[in-house]
Amino acid sequence: MRRSNPRLATVSCISVLPLMDSPKLQTLRPNQSQLPPRLHLLSRLSSTNLKQANQTRGNPLLFIAVSATFALFFYLIALAKGFNFNLGFHQAKRFGIVIDGGSTGTRIHVFEFSSKGGVPFFNFEGQGLSSMKINPGLSAFEKDPEGAGDSLMDLLEFAKTRVPNDQWGDTEIRLMATAGLRILSPNSQQLILESCRNVLRMSGFRFQDEWASVITGSDEGLYAWVAANYALDTLGGDPLETSGIIELGGASAQVTFVPREPPPHEFSRTIRYRGVTYNLYSHSLLHFGQNVAYDSLQTLLISRGLKSASSSVRQRKLIDPCTPTGYHHDLDMLKMSIVVPYANNGSLPSVHAVGNFTECRSAALMLLQKGKEECLYHHCNIGSAFIPELRGKFLATENFFYTSKFFGLDPKASLSDLVKAGKHFCEEESWSNLKKRNRGLNEDELLKYCFSSAYIVALLHDSLGISMYDKRIDFVNQIQNISLDWALGAFILHASSNTELAHPNHQTSGDENLTFLALILVSALIVVAAWYISRWRKPQLKTIYDLENGRYIVTRVSR
Repeated sequence: MRRSNPRLATVSCISVLPLMDSPKLQTLRPNQSQLPPRLHLLSRLSSTNLKQANQTRGNPLLFIAVSATFALFFYLIALAKGFNFNLGFHQAKRFGIVIDGGSTGTRIHVFEFSSKGGVPFFNFEGQGLSSMKINPGLSAFEKDPEGAGDSLMDLLEFAKTRVPNDQWGDTEIRLMATAGLRILSPNSQQLILESCRNVLRMSGFRFQDEWASVITGSDEGLYAWVAANYALDTLGGDPLETSGIIELGGASAQVTFVPREPPPHEFSRTIRYRGVTYNLYSHSLLHFGQNVAYDSLQTLLISRGLKSASSSVRQRKLIDPCTPTGYHHDLDMLKMSIVVPYANNGSLPSVHAVGNFTECRSAALMLLQKGKEECLYHHCNIGSAFIPELRGKFLATENFFYTSKFFGLDPKASLSDLVKAGKHFCEEESWSNLKKRNRGLNEDELLKYCFSSAYIVALLHDSLGISMYDKRIDFVNQIQNISLDWALGAFILHASSNTELAHPNHQTSGDENLTFLALILVSALIVVAAWYISRWRKPQLKTIYDLENGRYIVTRVSR
């Protein structure tokens, strides 16, 4: 018998059943037409509430999007704060030392780095790189080899102030001599190196005898190329996107770059880095460094003057186009063996500085072409050396940079700008005025800028074919506070030991960022999995309306 006014009950009983897979919410509702008005409304409300409950249980895509947004938000904040996402264990600070035995001086470099998973991470800015230079260079001790070793003492004391004493025994120290020693005889080289080895063995740093050596010019160029492209952040990328480097040192010049075609075997160097193979042209032009070239040019000019004067005893004048007007040469500084023929005639010649940029450039080109008759290739640009057509961008360092800086030129200045500056210096100002305007500069150094400007134009334009208005060469000595020193490249290669290098000037490497993003994804997946598990464990109910008793019965659904 049905009641006219049934009594409502929201929950009568709940049965607890075991959890099963694939839960689904089932709501069994009575026929709406059979319900009393109040029950009909309550049924509609109950159905609506159940739908809302289903909707509020969460959308997994929305949940993932919100989680990823929060993770990315905190990641960007961390980057802005300079947080370093090094996802492995970093070893404590380590150090390495390279001594550059150059032609004009000896410089010590103390490098600081750390490592993670065998991969070195370098810091070449601020306190991460310390240097000290002394004069003269090791080659000056040819007649006093023991003095070469003694000259390193101040450098070693400097290094000990930069490296904690408990790390001295683990810090490698290497001495690499360059063109200054390459010019000397093999016997002189070995005597000087052995003197240095004796001192380095007792330094307290980690040292092996073979770590003191004279490196080849090709090695020097290769190391400089590594340092340049490391600083440019192009090392490890497309070989055609790398930049070449041209160094103008004191005793030699180096040219290293990736050519269009493989160079002859004797000029070819190959390195492999981060899975990329670089086939390089690398060559050192010994005796074509700025200082040696200047001395050679003086010899050339005097010899040419002697020949022109041989027919007349009365002619006692030598012309020097590479020195500003008004400078008086000290004949005692010239090579006396060249001036002897004049002395036999009863007097020494006079040398007149005339300051002519064009004539100086012609004389420099004559020097650069010396030995061309010994060329074994279809074309030799400088002396008997083969140099392929220059491809891509180049960095011109050392004396290229110092000369450009002296004249106040922009790093991207063209050679035509250098010609204008050189002509003005050589021809339009007297030596007395130049000294007044450059009081803080050593006179011997100031004297050479007429020659150096003409020599650079003769080398880059007249010999290597770079256009007067070409902007692809930058006259620089550092990139983003990283010095473009070949010793830096040598340290990078030795410290990395053919492992992957970290990029400069970045808080995180690309691999670390990818790993961190992968962690974000994994975290999101874990959160989603936890959400599904919580939903799976949440009780699923079904509601049945008991028409006989006029009430709702809520029971747990079997899984």
